[in-house]
Amino acid sequence: MTSRTILLAAASLGSLSLAAAPASADEGMWTFDGFPAEQVREAYGWAPDAAWLEKVQNSAVRLTGGCSASFVSPDGLILTNHHCVASCLFDNSNDETDYLLNGYVADRRERELKCPGQQAEVVTMITDVTDDVTGAIGTLTGEALTKARDAKIAELESAGCPDTETTRCQVVTLFGGGQYKLYTYRKYSDVRLAWAPEDRAATFGGDPDNFNFPRYSLDASFLRAYENGEPVSTPEHLTWNPRAPEEGEITFVVGNPGSTARLWTESQRAFEREVRLPVTVATMSELRGRLIRAMDESPQKAREGGDLLSGVENSLKVYIGRTGALGDPAFTATLAEAEADLKARSANDAAIGDPWAAVDQALANYRALYFPLRFTQPSSDLYSYARTLVFAAQERAKPNAERLPGFTDSALPLTEKQVLDERPVYPWLDKLTMEWSLSKAREYLGVDDPDSQLLLGKESPEQRAERLIDGSKLADPAVRKALWDGGMAAIEASDDPMIQYALALAPRQRELEQLADEQYSGPLAVAGAKLADARFAAYGDTLYPDATFTLRISYGAVKGWTQRGNEVPIHTTMGGTFDRATGNAPFDLAPAFAAKQAQIDANTTYDFVTTNDIIGGNSGSPVIDRAGTVIGAAFDGNIHSLGGNYGYDGTMNRTVAVSTAAVQEALETIYPAPALVAELGGE
Repeated sequence: MTSRTILLAAASLGSLSLAAAPASADEGMWTFDGFPAEQVREAYGWAPDAAWLEKVQNSAVRLTGGCSASFVSPDGLILTNHHCVASCLFDNSNDETDYLLNGYVADRRERELKCPGQQAEVVTMITDVTDDVTGAIGTLTGEALTKARDAKIAELESAGCPDTETTRCQVVTLFGGGQYKLYTYRKYSDVRLAWAPEDRAATFGGDPDNFNFPRYSLDASFLRAYENGEPVSTPEHLTWNPRAPEEGEITFVVGNPGSTARLWTESQRAFEREVRLPVTVATMSELRGRLIRAMDESPQKAREGGDLLSGVENSLKVYIGRTGALGDPAFTATLAEAEADLKARSANDAAIGDPWAAVDQALANYRALYFPLRFTQPSSDLYSYARTLVFAAQERAKPNAERLPGFTDSALPLTEKQVLDERPVYPWLDKLTMEWSLSKAREYLGVDDPDSQLLLGKESPEQRAERLIDGSKLADPAVRKALWDGGMAAIEASDDPMIQYALALAPRQRELEQLADEQYSGPLAVAGAKLADARFAAYGDTLYPDATFTLRISYGAVKGWTQRGNEVPIHTTMGGTFDRATGNAPFDLAPAFAAKQAQIDANTTYDFVTTNDIIGGNSGSPVIDRAGTVIGAAFDGNIHSLGGNYGYDGTMNRTVAVSTAAVQEALETIYPAPALVAELGGE
């Protein structure tokens, strides 16, 4: 799974995350304050105690690029996936030095590379604030509900984290509005790259092998957290254990799964199947084609577009897999039966009423809003900077409680960092994505639609993209800083065409968001709370909520599966890479890997599979054994796991991880890093 995906500006469907029934064995992305210890003990004869869970929680890291990670040394060393640091490698590269292609080993800490826009966060406290938020909502509906809810959330976040330099607070909605939890994070805004293998070592097999197994991928890297120019002290960290996994042993995956939709209602799944997935697959397929054609023009464009192409191909495969899952009659019948069961159990509860009808109506409203919401957000790095600068200036002029999410006091430091950190912008690539997004807007909205006219005026997508991008100076972080510091006065006085474009689009974007709050988000929040009540009344309160890119723990075991009558093994070996190699991309060996063939221990366990329940966002999550040591890093799921957005099938769904044994072999033999070896060994 890759962390970098093209920003489609697609409005979220929201999530009424209510499991249809209590979780089956190995199912569930559990919150740490709701860990099912008895369920684990019943399944495996043992369960971690409070001290074990506390240590693991304190070692777990969330990366703002959309990945997970863990501290693995007392000096802030962070284990994650290679694809989670690909953007850092990419942003530090140029035509003379391609760190993404060739990998990077910092021979001393002074040479560790800063990662633009990256932040590492560790949960320090989880507080239930349900009564505070629901009390503020009261009997409000529609836009009034969302405003009252967001105001209370802003208040709670600000009060919880007055020190925004080192802490971040985030109120998270769980169970579709049935619960609200305040997550407090210790944050580290200076994150640097310490070690990464060659790109081909991590991406061996490329798109054909993605979401498949057997795999031969060294998808691992190391970052380090800094503060005040020095590595942070992390006395609570996971112990590095470079050993092979054993078949059947219990494993835990700890990380931040992005989002799931396991108890969407039938109308939500229908919208996904009939509207969102088809348009996403069609438009992203075209973007992939445009990128490949442009990248074929020169080696320079091939380098500059490679990171984005990897993200697009990964995302496209995910959406195609989800399309297949929602087109599987047996799978969808199970989901429909679960909803019918919950309806039947709630039929006579007057307090619950019929929230399904409210969801149906909200989705009917959303169908009319979806295309305008989606396509009035052009895709371009420079436009993204401009929009954020415009909205930040407008929102900062308001009281904290009245601001949009993302621009409150608690959220602003990260927003500012991501806008101001220096990273390259390639004009040809920015034009390509903007031309693509504007052409798709005109196609789906229609030439005569007022939103199309607003986006394009008399220009073609190509003309508008060229004029705006060639005329903009927003690629310069100093220009962005002056606009950020200057606030609304600087924004209005700016003659930058991209800033003026963002200003022109902002009123319509705000109008659409207001309509969505009134007709969609507000009604869903009310219905979600009712569905949560129904769920808890029917099945009890020992449940896990849908994923929300917040800290979760899943349990499972090292176990293969049967596919088309064949037993899939639990692991691969590093030596198997040479047997699988063909010499043709993407099955061509990384140069250093090939050069060290004689020195590599061919029997070293490379990648392995477990039954742990994960989803996108878990990339980089440590795979932890019973002793609390790290034995791998999750980097993918098998093809069957793509339906895991909607439901978990323990017979087929698998997590794919790179073993610490393979990473150790790479650190010692292929991409030598003796200082890291000593650090991981506790020397």
